[in-house]
Amino acid sequence: MAASTKNILIFGATGLIGQHITTAILDKKEHFGRIAIFTSENTLSTKSEEIDHLKSQGVEIIAGDLTSADAVKEAYTGFDTAVSCLGRPVIHHQLKLIELAEQHPDIKRFFPSEYGTDIDYSPASAEEKPHQQKLKVRALLKTVKALQYTYVVTGPYGDADRGLYLSARPSEDEAVGTFDVKRKRAVLLGDGEGRVSLTTMRDVGKLVAAALLHPDAAKNKALRVNSFTCTPKEIVHEFEKQTGGGKWDVGLTPLDKLNELEQQAWVTNDPKAGTLTLRRIWTEGGTLYDQRDNGLIAMEDGVDSLQDAVAQAIEVQIKNS
Repeated sequence: MAASTKNILIFGATGLIGQHITTAILDKKEHFGRIAIFTSENTLSTKSEEIDHLKSQGVEIIAGDLTSADAVKEAYTGFDTAVSCLGRPVIHHQLKLIELAEQHPDIKRFFPSEYGTDIDYSPASAEEKPHQQKLKVRALLKTVKALQYTYVVTGPYGDADRGLYLSARPSEDEAVGTFDVKRKRAVLLGDGEGRVSLTTMRDVGKLVAAALLHPDAAKNKALRVNSFTCTPKEIVHEFEKQTGGGKWDVGLTPLDKLNELEQQAWVTNDPKAGTLTLRRIWTEGGTLYDQRDNGLIAMEDGVDSLQDAVAQAIEVQIKNS
């Protein structure tokens, strides 16, 4: 029988996706016992308002060095479940977190920071450069004996924040894909007809919380979940409807051009290289499954629609313009 989830320790709780996951867990806090975050001393000062808000909701704040084994072991005491929301630049630190979790008598379940593209979608996935650190995490978890785990695989984030799928990009960078509300300009990837599964960040949080509440269904599994599946053309049509009904200026970045941009970026050490690889994977169909796993954790309903995601994206873009 899978371990139940009572006391939760969250790593990376104040980051881009961590905020949404922490919020969703707090929305279900009546089902849990202690909820705590492990964060750095620097975060306590640079994000003091956010930390104070979490404290006001009953969240315990544990400050320490993520790279200190002693600090992590002490933090684990009294918690049965660890949820990692670490971002890609520090995702390798999960290897030590997992090793320490398996050795700790209290920790029974570990949720690695898997949110995003499926790193085990096909045999080709093992060679994709952005997947390498997450693949090491999965390889390690296959060897653990005393620790259960759940991968929450969501596909790309259907949001307009910080260069995400529904964001507006500068005109000089729009070949990577853009949905620009101010300019009413979109550049779609591939032929615009290829289906892609998106998950809004607030749904990522809800799906993680649901997985925590369904330990038997989530035990030692990769849950492939999402908010909705659509084509880029359907997305731009929804933007057109919600911005007055007029036609947008629409361009395409064909798959062969996307491949070319990706290869050039890796050769020149362009910071966009990883983004281009992920967008090429999505355009090739790397988010599509015969069946999604939302139903396993009682989340077939209650997730965002394309209409919801576009409405939120418009709001974010207008706010940030």
